[in-house]
Amino acid sequence: MDIKNDHRFAINLNVRGIQPSSTLRINELSNQLRSEGKDIIKLGLGQSPFPVPERVVNALKEHAHEKDYLPVKGLKGLRQAIAGYINRAERMRCTWEDVLIGPGSKELLFILQLAYYGDLLIPRPSWVSYAPQARIIGRSVHWLPTHAENNWQLTAEELDIICRDDPSRPRILILNYPSNPTGCTYTDDQLLAIANVARKYKLILLSDEIYGEVHFEGKHKSIARYYPEGTIISTGLSKWAGAGGWRLGTFIFPPELRPLQDAMAIIASETYTATSAPIQHAAIAAFNGGEDIEEYLVQSRRVLKVVGEYMHRRLTDMGAVVQKPEGAFYLFPDFSGFRDQLARKDIKTSQAFCTALLENTGVAILPSSDFGFVPDHLGARLAFVDFDGTAALNLAGGDYADQELDDSFVQQACPKLVLAMDKMEKWLNSL
Repeated sequence: MDIKNDHRFAINLNVRGIQPSSTLRINELSNQLRSEGKDIIKLGLGQSPFPVPERVVNALKEHAHEKDYLPVKGLKGLRQAIAGYINRAERMRCTWEDVLIGPGSKELLFILQLAYYGDLLIPRPSWVSYAPQARIIGRSVHWLPTHAENNWQLTAEELDIICRDDPSRPRILILNYPSNPTGCTYTDDQLLAIANVARKYKLILLSDEIYGEVHFEGKHKSIARYYPEGTIISTGLSKWAGAGGWRLGTFIFPPELRPLQDAMAIIASETYTATSAPIQHAAIAAFNGGEDIEEYLVQSRRVLKVVGEYMHRRLTDMGAVVQKPEGAFYLFPDFSGFRDQLARKDIKTSQAFCTALLENTGVAILPSSDFGFVPDHLGARLAFVDFDGTAALNLAGGDYADQELDDSFVQQACPKLVLAMDKMEKWLNSL
């Protein structure tokens, strides 16, 4: 029997042809190559290099015995802590009932698209999973153009152009800032202008602020301040608290969108039931904050800022065009200046570029085609995370506590990143 043609093995057409998430794929490939003895520098998966704050880890230990199913929308104490956190950070007035907890913000985004019947609007470039999720569910995706000259930021004008032809069409706009993959963020004026267009067309605005706390200057602002009635804030523990593998995300809804929150909770009740009980109890410590958490964030931002500026300068010096990051731990360099030299080696796509870079230097990065660009756009995303985050925090808060972080700090705390830049520069010069 030919199993592939047997109807019992028919795979949903929305899933067929989709590759596994590229960020997870590059991480597994990097680990595999390392296990084979190859010297790999992992700049593919955007995993925080920093440890989970000690008090939060201790809270998890204290609650390891918690075994009961928790309410679908989440533990009341955690929902209260998150509401307090958002109210402090954004001067808002949300209540614990506005908060929904899930096993990662990625899962919550998926069930949002299941619950709300609307097109997905995504600025290009965007994080790798937004569009595939929409395709799996069967939603239409509209890519919104952005430009390198404008730091890859969506403009209110571009948003208005896509909405005006069918003004009443239901749509979800995803705004992610500081951005994965660019590290850039929005000004207050830009957010206000986008908010006005979103209000005009009654868009659901999903504000993915998972990197908000790692804005280098600690000055992140939510667009929910300007469009409170239609904005869902998405955040979690993975990027600012180093707890990616804990899988805890949260959506904060305005009261006007309570029916949508309830619909998502119904889907949750029939799928994952509730988020892990010990993790929810422990997360209260993170969202309640405190001096230790604030110090952890201050030092994290200092480290990421100096590393981002160092990597930006090195990439610029070697001939890439790249925007200076303002938050998160990403850079989005464009290597089009090397197009002719690369073409002579039959490297004509971003995927081929990244494959050749990995084979020749051991540096693992991701092609821009994974972030919404056509294959021959010679860009890539680089996650500057392959360093010992615990040692870097200790060095920043110790020997460098009273002085500016500089290149000597980067060389001491992040030797693999320095080596990655050296190897990339040597390879590009050899083309």
